[in-house]
Amino acid sequence: MSFNPNMSNKDVADLIFLDYKSKKPWLNLDFANVTTTGLEATRDFATGGQGAPNRVAFDSNRTGTLEIQTQIATMKLFSLISGTEIEDHFEYLKRMVLTASGTTLTIPADVELVSGSIYVYPADDDCGKSLEITVSDHAITLPEGSAGDFVVYGMVKVDSGAQVVKFNSKSFPKAFVIYGETPWKTEDDEIADMHLTYYKAQPQAAMSLALSNTGIIEMTITCNLLADDEDRIYDMAIIG
Repeated sequence: MSFNPNMSNKDVADLIFLDYKSKKPWLNLDFANVTTTGLEATRDFATGGQGAPNRVAFDSNRTGTLEIQTQIATMKLFSLISGTEIEDHFEYLKRMVLTASGTTLTIPADVELVSGSIYVYPADDDCGKSLEITVSDHAITLPEGSAGDFVVYGMVKVDSGAQVVKFNSKSFPKAFVIYGETPWKTEDDEIADMHLTYYKAQPQAAMSLALSNTGIIEMTITCNLLADDEDRIYDMAIIG
């Protein structure tokens, strides 16, 4: 080793996820704030003698986790946790406040509501008793004598151009090979890049995402570290 072996680190690791089976790059995650690797093992002891002191240690069941903390997300990151592919179509509920012209409400021309999904309420009885209406194209006909503002609810169908991640009861995260890189600094002021390899990492399905008007989102993705078919779990390497 040609550089000072005494070194320390004060930076996150950039990570590249590869599909475990094909080894094809799947996600470049270079926006994390913290990447924490934890390794554990079970230790059992043989005891002997008066007082039953521990005499021989046996280690087994090595396990580990990679914990990734981030304030930035992508739809592919959510797909990583869901275990599903990103789709391009979905439906969502739209709420509009429209003013009647006579007994007619006009849905904006750029809004296409799904037939049979439209409900209308007086503005002062939102989500109360819905009105009896008829719908023809973008025109909603109200009961006789109706006037003023009304709240309109309806489903909008997006057929393409969206990014949709679905969480269901049958899909779970798949395994990945993960390569990481982070700079270390030696006592001689040298920079040495450390290369990390997680041979079989499987993200946990758990997710907590707090959407707040007082703070920035924070997400933690935890991957269990498994042994691959060559019993490899985790490598740390540095080039001297």
